[in-house]
Amino acid sequence: MYKLQIIDKDETNPTTMRDAIIENNNNNAPPSPSPSPPPPQALLERLKDYGQESVFALWDELFPEERDLLVNDLEAVDLPRMDRIIRCSLRSQGSWLRLPVAAIEPVPEGSVSTVEERTPEERERWWKMGLKAISDAKLAVLLLSGGQGTRLGSSDPKGCFNIGLPSGKSLFQLQAERILCVQRLAAQAANEGSGGSVSIHWYIMTSPFTDEATRRFFESHKYFGLEAEQVTFFQQGTIPCVSKDGRFIMETRSKLAKAPDGNGGVYTALKYSKLLEDMASRGIKYVDCYGVDNALVRVADPTFLGYFIDKGVAAAAKVVRKAYPQEKVGVFVRRGKGGPLTVVEYSELDQSLASAINQQSGRLRFCWSNVCLHMFTVDFLNQVANGLENDSIYHLAEKKIPSIHGHTMGLKLEQFIFDAFPYAPSTALFEVLREEEFAPVKNANGSNFDTPDSAKLLVLRLHSRWVVAAGGFLTHSVPLYATGVEVSPLCSYAGENLEAICRGRTFHAPCEITF
Repeated sequence: MYKLQIIDKDETNPTTMRDAIIENNNNNAPPSPSPSPPPPQALLERLKDYGQESVFALWDELFPEERDLLVNDLEAVDLPRMDRIIRCSLRSQGSWLRLPVAAIEPVPEGSVSTVEERTPEERERWWKMGLKAISDAKLAVLLLSGGQGTRLGSSDPKGCFNIGLPSGKSLFQLQAERILCVQRLAAQAANEGSGGSVSIHWYIMTSPFTDEATRRFFESHKYFGLEAEQVTFFQQGTIPCVSKDGRFIMETRSKLAKAPDGNGGVYTALKYSKLLEDMASRGIKYVDCYGVDNALVRVADPTFLGYFIDKGVAAAAKVVRKAYPQEKVGVFVRRGKGGPLTVVEYSELDQSLASAINQQSGRLRFCWSNVCLHMFTVDFLNQVANGLENDSIYHLAEKKIPSIHGHTMGLKLEQFIFDAFPYAPSTALFEVLREEEFAPVKNANGSNFDTPDSAKLLVLRLHSRWVVAAGGFLTHSVPLYATGVEVSPLCSYAGENLEAICRGRTFHAPCEITF
């Protein structure tokens, strides 16, 4: 049905009947009967070469403005690249693995630094090595922040979310203050004063849906105490959605249906935005990469960095032990006899393997869960960006896609951050404890797991243990298991240096402990 407006000659800035008709045509209204010139011949021929000429099916029904929008949208698509991606991904069914059971092996024990095996001397040595590299400006931090908080009931970027801590700090603020704390620790270790001379560059990947809001959030909060010059925002790409036979899906009569290319799109985005060159020009050698939705993430962890440098590997990951066989997490495996380490999603791991027990250790044979806490060399990131582009294999997700025919079943094409690992000549895994470093924020309160409330409690309980270990005391008006105290990242990164603040003092939970 057309929406018509009676226009009075004295009205200013009216919505014209033509505007109303165009708006409704973009929402599947009856087509315009006006004649039209043919589509641009060169573009049509290119589309025919790749079997995508159906995008012009409604060309004769479009208004001139719509034709311009459609042509501009199509001209922006790298058709040879898209055709290669579609063909390679459909042929591989969108999976890196799809390997028979016999081709998947457990991670070799020597590839993992377990919590119980690490000595205090090793931890101290790695901590100092990491701080030294940070003070020498060799580390950058890379944040994957392309997602909105839709499942949390928010249209804002996830990093803007306040999980309900006593301080009311957002995830972005918690992470920024951990960077500030590490800078101070690195400066002190290098005898360089208060920390002003040590700077960790923070690269933040947004998406077209979160970029503007993320930038505004940082600007309005004055970058949470960081210098604006040490924060670089860049966008991940989008990629056309396709039907099961590889045809482009039209979202409207003049626009392709597109979706973000997954958190693994970071590699391509870094390459085409020339940020890998930017890192090299800054003298950066190592990159700490993580996802935004972890309230306990230890950003720029000196111990993990020192371990990574000590091992001399191209890639490393923090891992936690799988809680139970059916837990919906990806796990690290070895791909074939003596092959590289990579990640198998829980849906791709045979149930017999998921439940298999290592008779010597008593734990699951495939127990090392990927929690998106990675360390890479800059040289390796260059290698991955080129390798992924050459191989052009994307994971396929069957979804309902908004289209001119309503929501229709189609395919979104994505790459994942862990797609890098098959390219690594050497990978090391570093076990961490869930209760210390992994508090995911994925689902709204009221869900069974990974909610703001569950993450908040993990933070409060960990920080309460820090306070007690530093000689402090807690009182509380509700059961202690349901509350606790929050230690500002500006006071302590991982529980260190709290004695002067906490010893002999009593804190009433819930509260924030700060300077």
